Amino acid sequence: MRTGRAAFLAMSLLFASASSGLAAPQTYPGQREGDVVVRDFRLAGGESLPEAKLHYTTLGTPHRGADGEIDNAVLVLHGTTGTGKSFLIPTLGPELFGEGAPLDARHWYVILPDGLGRGGSSKPSDGLKGRFPRYGYGDVVAGQHRVVEDLGVKRLRLVLGTSMGGMQAWMWGIRYPKGMDLIMAVASQPIPVSGRNALWRRLLIEGIRSDPDWNNGEYTKQPKSFERILPIFNIMTESVLSLQKQAPTRAASDAVYDKMVAGYADKADANDWLRWFDSSFDYDPFPDLGKIEAKVLAVNFADDELNPPQLDVMNAAMARVKDGRFVLVPTSPETHGHQSLRYASLWKRHLAEFLGSPEAKTEGADSLERPLSR
Repeated sequence: MRTGRAAFLAMSLLFASASSGLAAPQTYPGQREGDVVVRDFRLAGGESLPEAKLHYTTLGTPHRGADGEIDNAVLVLHGTTGTGKSFLIPTLGPELFGEGAPLDARHWYVILPDGLGRGGSSKPSDGLKGRFPRYGYGDVVAGQHRVVEDLGVKRLRLVLGTSMGGMQAWMWGIRYPKGMDLIMAVASQPIPVSGRNALWRRLLIEGIRSDPDWNNGEYTKQPKSFERILPIFNIMTESVLSLQKQAPTRAASDAVYDKMVAGYADKADANDWLRWFDSSFDYDPFPDLGKIEAKVLAVNFADDELNPPQLDVMNAAMARVKDGRFVLVPTSPETHGHQSLRYASLWKRHLAEFLGSPEAKTEGADSLERPLSR
């Protein structure tokens, strides 16, 4: 019964986060929001935005060390369909930023940016629609860096990211090797998006492009047919065991699918979604992992179908990192595949240990990829 209720909660949170940006009502010390406006924001592909708005949420208060610089800043990066406030949901916010939590907002200055193309930051649905320039992960990272600079932070204590945010955490370490002490990448692999991970993204993108109302992104009414395809996101990111508990019969499966579709109805903008899933085209940190100077902790989940341990890539990747460790969280009734990242209770102890004693050995679990300590 407990695992069934947990699976139901997981699915409910997933529907809400992917379609409406669910956030908890709880607030934290010093919580505020702001925008950085960048004129002529140039993208790596050669295009530019005349004015890019980069939205962020911060928790806590900056502390300045003896040198006058902020020394308690952490950057927390969200996933593909999220925003900075995605980290404030009940299964993440209190576990990460509450009193006594690893990133207790009474002590840490937490920066939660909305990536370019999402949330309060500039995005196609603001008005440019299909004319919004194509952006990649590198452009999103550049925008995050502008936010950090604008907030007066020269060196971050930690860059923490989950899913796409974890992928971008790797990129941060390569692009700005002296910009942080620690990197924690959760539910990601530092290799190009390929194989099944690329194929399901292409399926979603083509579902949008083939919608009768797509009109090359210049639609006058929101395309609706592609909403029937969006549940592929839920299916790929939830664990097989959890889905089976939710849909043990054909009738239950039909009901779950209908609920998935209903969760996206009138909430998903086709242009935004297409750009979200297309933007991983420039992601390939593997050759440059040796440039990272920060200590690195990578945490993945054994039942994550987006980053399957069967690919056996993490040990090879971590061997390129100067100072890194890898942990694979084993499958259990409490894990939810890729969406395990939404349950900080599953991985926050590794974060606490990493912050408290970066040299300490992080415990791993029996898995196809053994934890690596260098």
